[in-house]
Parts: sequence; C-alpha cells; structure tokens
Amino acid sequence: MTLLRDMRYPTPHQLALAARSLAVEHPARTGVRRVGLSRRGEPLWLLSVDAARSDENVLVVAGAHANEPVGGATALALARRVIAEPAAGNGCGWHFLLCADPDGAALHRTPRPYSLLDYHRAFYRPPGPEQPEWAPSLLPPDRLPPETVALISLIDDLRPVLQVSLHGTDLGGSWVQLTRDIPGLAEPFAKSAAELRIPVETGASDATGWPSPGPGIFVMPEPGAGPDGAFHPEDTRLSTWYHAHRYAGTTAIVEVPMWASDTVDDPAPHADPRGALRMLATRLTADAARVTAVRDQLGGGAPPGGVAPPGGVAPLLRAVDWTLALIPRIAAEWTGPGAPAEATAAHICSIDAFGRRLSLRAAAMLLRVLRAQGHPAADGLDRLVTGWCEEFAARFRARWVPVATQVEHQSRTVLAACERLTAVIR
Repeated sequence: MTLLRDMRYPTPHQLALAARSLAVEHPARTGVRRVGLSRRGEPLWLLSVDAARSDENVLVVAGAHANEPVGGATALALARRVIAEPAAGNGCGWHFLLCADPDGAALHRTPRPYSLLDYHRAFYRPPGPEQPEWAPSLLPPDRLPPETVALISLIDDLRPVLQVSLHGTDLGGSWVQLTRDIPGLAEPFAKSAAELRIPVETGASDATGWPSPGPGIFVMPEPGAGPDGAFHPEDTRLSTWYHAHRYAGTTAIVEVPMWASDTVDDPAPHADPRGALRMLATRLTADAARVTAVRDQLGGGAPPGGVAPPGGVAPLLRAVDWTLALIPRIAAEWTGPGAPAEATAAHICSIDAFGRRLSLRAAAMLLRVLRAQGHPAADGLDRLVTGWCEEFAARFRARWVPVATQVEHQSRTVLAACERLTAVIR
C-alpha cells in the first residue's frame, strides 16, 4: 500500500468539484445533488454511489465539526473505492454528505498543519447550538440551523441501516463510538490501527462509563437507559446520531488523530485517579481564568441562545464564550463525588488532553479576534498559545499522522462496520 504523505485536507469547494468529476466519469452509478443550504447560503452536496442498487443505504457524514477536516477526504476515498471495487460496498447504496458545515469549514482553514501551533493559528469550532449534529440536543425543533434540518431530512429520506460520522481529534488515538454494538468490529479496527501505527484510545474521555466490547470501541447508552457521557452539556441521545434509530439504523462515529500519542492506550491502572483529576481540574480552572481575563478586556458578550449567523469575528467570540462556559462544570465533575476511584492510565491521559485542548482552543480563537482588531493584548496571548501548544505536544510525545494514513484508517473502519453490521441484519 502506498500512501501520499503530502496529501492535504480538501476544502468544501474541492470536494464538490471532485464529486462532480466522479459523476461525469461514472454516470450510471454515481450522482451528485444539493440537499440543503447553510446559514450563509453555501450548498450542502450529497454524492451517491449505487443509489438504486439496494434498499439498504449507508450514509456517511463528513465535516460535522469544522476543526476535524479529515472526513471529506475519507468520503471521497470511500466513494472511489466503492466505484472501483463494487464488492467493497457490500451490496448497499452509499451516500456521502461531503461537508455538513461549510460555513464552519470556511473559518477553520489548515489544509496541512505542520504543528499544533500551526493548527491552532487558524482554529475554529462553533458552539454546540451551531454544530449540525449536536444542535437537536440543545435547541427546540423550531430553532434548528438549516444544516441540521437538511441532515435530519436526509436521514428520513434514506433510512440508512448504517450512518457513519467521520471525526478527528487533534492529538491522541483512534476510537469508535456506536449507538448500537456492531459485533466483530473491534478486530478489524485494531488490525488497521496496528498496521498504520495509530494508537487505539482505550480510555476516551468522550465515552466515560460507556460499555466497551473491545479496545477503542464504545457503545453509547440507549435513550432512557442510564447516564450520558460525562463532560458535555449536550446529550448524545438527542443528536442526529440517534435519529437513524427511527428506522432501525445504527450510527458509528469514527475518530482518527492528526497527531498520535502512544500514551492514550496504556491499560495499566492509574495509581491515584482522584488525585490526578484534582490536579487537572486545578490547572484547567487556572488556565481558563487567564483566557477569561483577556476576554473580559473586549466586553460585548455573544448574543444569548439560538443560532446566530456566521461572519466576521462574532462566531469566534461566540465559540470562545461557549468553551469558557463549559469549564466550571467540567472541573466540578472531575472533583465531585462521581469522580472515579479506579481508572486506567489511558483514561487519565485522555482527560488530561481533553482539558488542555479546551483552554487552548478558547485562547486560540480569542487570539484571532485580537489580531483582527489590532488589540494590544494579542502579543501576550500569542505567547500563551505558543507555550501551551509546545507543552501539549511535548507532554504527549506527538507525532504527525499523514492525512492519507488518517483517511486509510477511517476508510477501513467504515467498510468493516458496514460488512459486520449487514452480516448481522441480513
């Protein structure tokens, strides 16, 4: 297998052009259609392969988080694979939403970041109510953004047996979250990760307390069947991931790292989880206070509630305020009575990374605002962001995972999920 080490993350426009080229080259099997518009009027494009082949559909969603750009490249790779090798499609119709949030993608542009600092210089991740998959867990139905409405309508139209959401983490390992277990997925997932030298994140903070049928595989709680994942204001069970359950579908969220860290798959018991969490909470609170002090110099809070239109520095400030508002709750959970008395080293490492990225992201987005306004506090915040990026990379011994390697692992995992799931339901 040959992987292109200089491959870059494609833009939504590049994805659309590539999809149209595939449709021209393979008109009998491939089609492209617009399934909605973003808040700024950008088209949401769906690439379909073998749509008439079967009543069993697979929906692949890319670009749901603006700062996780690998999904679009993976969607194209999967489409090309299914076209070139029909057996790889496992008899299903395949549908690829090429970018669920083109507005967000326009604000986060790092085609090939050369370091964590380079990545954060152009960082943007919208607040929860403006994220297409998360919005239903935070807003009433009549206030959902058009990207979410389009995605829900697409799920209603396709009734997919499998929905796959392609995500990426800045630093760590790979893991899969499932709304229902897919028996046998752990083996091909682990094999792919090992072959490609991608660590498996065995204690992902996003999946705290969830059942794990195999290393790096986590099954979300059923609606009404127990607690949701920790550390998030959103309830995953109200997200678009669970909307496929209306049609007996299953959703898989496939995470792959931009920078790998071999510290996140250590299964050894941690000597003092509660002590470690107290230390991490103290650091997170202090780091957030430093960012908040700079934010307070600007004044002008983000508009409350709803989904505001993107544009200018306003979306960056909304995202900064959203991120900073999460931190007190998270710190309280880490030091509260529910903090685990037992945990693996991998789990504590994952929480450590989670806390570092929260304050770093808020600072990075705030720095973009300060630079745009020529604010005198920009230089000081720049030094803080630079130092935090360097500490983050050093603490976790970060090593770059080529984009093509990220794409290959996600592609293999998606195809394995489809194969294993259809073997169960047929």
